[in-house]
Amino acid sequence: MSGNSNSGGRKIIIAVDIGTTSVKVLAADAGILKGSGDMTAVIAKAAVEYPLNEPYPGRFEQDPDRIADAVESSVRALLKQDAVSVDEIIGVSFSSAMHSLMAVDADGVPLTALITWADLRAASYAGALRSGGQAAEIARRTGVPVHAMTPLCKLMWLRDHEPVTFQAAHAFIGVKEYVLYRWFGGSYIMDESVAGGTGLYNLLEGDWDSEALALAGIDAGRLPRLAASTHVLKGMRQETADALGLPADIPVVVGAADGVLANLGAGAVEEGVAAVTVGTSGAVRIGLDRPAADEKGRLFCYKLADGLWFSGGPVNSGGVVLRWLRDKLVPADAQDAAGSGVDPYERIVALAMETKPGADGLLCLAHLAGERAPHWDEDARGVFFGLSLGHDRRHLLRAGLEGIVLGLRAVAEAVAATAGGPLREIRASGGFARSAALRQLMADIFGCPVTLADTEEASAIGAAMLALLALGEAGSLRGLASAVQTADRREPQREAADVYDRLYPVYRSLYDALAPAFADIAAYQRGLVRSDA
Repeated sequence: MSGNSNSGGRKIIIAVDIGTTSVKVLAADAGILKGSGDMTAVIAKAAVEYPLNEPYPGRFEQDPDRIADAVESSVRALLKQDAVSVDEIIGVSFSSAMHSLMAVDADGVPLTALITWADLRAASYAGALRSGGQAAEIARRTGVPVHAMTPLCKLMWLRDHEPVTFQAAHAFIGVKEYVLYRWFGGSYIMDESVAGGTGLYNLLEGDWDSEALALAGIDAGRLPRLAASTHVLKGMRQETADALGLPADIPVVVGAADGVLANLGAGAVEEGVAAVTVGTSGAVRIGLDRPAADEKGRLFCYKLADGLWFSGGPVNSGGVVLRWLRDKLVPADAQDAAGSGVDPYERIVALAMETKPGADGLLCLAHLAGERAPHWDEDARGVFFGLSLGHDRRHLLRAGLEGIVLGLRAVAEAVAATAGGPLREIRASGGFARSAALRQLMADIFGCPVTLADTEEASAIGAAMLALLALGEAGSLRGLASAVQTADRREPQREAADVYDRLYPVYRSLYDALAPAFADIAAYQRGLVRSDA
């Protein structure tokens, strides 16, 4: 039985999305996907969760074998569903979270845990590069700002803190590369979008950056082989194929990073159309027809495919802040709502909306977990500013929600400047965007229309679209993206938008004014953690 012998009838793409806490797999009907680009193409889904471990404060790791096993078990679960026939599958494609790093020996055995994007152990190395004046040039060459999340900084940490492991490592790879190696063996392969997030890839040269490698203390031979996101692998290990329930010769598309694929899946590739995703964290991204590193070092720029790059910035201040508001400010209300069968988050939003736009002059810097774009400051901390006796918990809730979106607006302005023109539409996705009230809040703060991307799994849909191009089933990614449907267009409400325009400059001034104090209080907090250990 061959995976590419389908000469007629329905054709199915399997998309595998390796996320931070789960792997999601879906089966998409290629014919419907080409025509609609939305969730109507999805005929089956499966998912398996896994933990994000914090063995020490600020260190976030995972077991790479547990993730690889989760990928395989989710694929098996998908193929057991009646809606999916293996005979109809024409290919498999991958999406994955970025910035992960692990060391492996010559036999592919992990020497370290998987160090995730959230890990902060290398913060001092990122800070040293910034204070030493090297960060701006690194960002210009690699297209990614210097931050603890980048494998560049993580390698510098490993070199100095785990020298025996560092020297013993045959290769340094990420999670997708490890999964593909388990499936195929041979050399490790990394697509250009994931490589773009390492801080080790030269954006203009399309190869590993020699100066960044020198900083990390490695040569290119210890990194994966670079490949296009549309690169197709064949010849799966027979034991893996048997375990998955797939033919060994099924075409497997290397795929790309989840962020750029989320833009593709949301149809946000046109000029002036940005994707805003707010899950646990958040991001703003826009498509470009050329590579364009941000001269001010605020944004990333990653390549998805020839003629299609994405510029944008991730924020830490997303749903994690909403969860903090729920658990720390209104736990009793959240518990009562849950007991009544009401979503606790709906209750939070309803309470917040009882106050006026601008929360009567209360602003929130929602940097409770440090911040990435546009500041790239691991020491940034949360602030409520303007608090008075007239404010109550409803104002705090509203200011917190507004603080999340004001932070995204700061990234969106940088994105628009890089793209060379204003944003004319935001396509929103993620758990935050499920709320109509919060989509309206986004439109009011961004000052442009916000539509709901009509797909629940934008990254996986994007991976399926990429497979259509790679397997010759489609002519262009932009053509596929143009078919994506949106819903519930929200226009800015002029009165509310005017309030946010008035308060936004005050919001922007706060970070610069408080940055030195952030560094001092973060150092004090780290001392508390060490003294408690």
